[in-house]
Amino acid sequence: MEERNETPLERADRNFGELLQELRVVQTGVQFLFAFLLTLAFTPRFPSLDTVQRATYVTTLLLAVVAAALLMAPAAVHRVLFQLGAKARIVGISSRLAAYGMTVLVLALTGSVLLVVDVTLGRAAGIAAGAGTFLVCAGLWALLPGLLRRALLRRTAAPAGAPGPTPPERRP
Repeated sequence: MEERNETPLERADRNFGELLQELRVVQTGVQFLFAFLLTLAFTPRFPSLDTVQRATYVTTLLLAVVAAALLMAPAAVHRVLFQLGAKARIVGISSRLAAYGMTVLVLALTGSVLLVVDVTLGRAAGIAAGAGTFLVCAGLWALLPGLLRRALLRRTAAPAGAPGPTPPERRP
């Protein structure tokens, strides 16, 4: 594993910059999802939704709000703790907020697909599409990175008895 020649503060600055780049990508998607959901209530077909579809809509809308709030929270944390010498703490808290935001976003995406497919093709198709959406997101966002991390750690592990390399940097 290649070591970077950086101080802890430089590492925290780099990690925070990388986290912000990741959040920029995700935040745009959350904003589009939220805007889409907001407009649905004002469409001519909305009054014809049944109780389950309305509950799915409201739940999904609220999940999108929570996801957006969690994904925007790192900016607020940074703003409040700015220049207090807490960069490493900011990075750790922000990373957890982003992870929680992604988790809630999976649920909001699942609910959105469930609702749209339910309205257009029926309940069974909606449930299947929602489950598929959940599995794809969970696979790509949690399972795949976990497997890649495990493979990387296994590859960099030293043979028995030999001093091992420094483990890869773990994001707080």
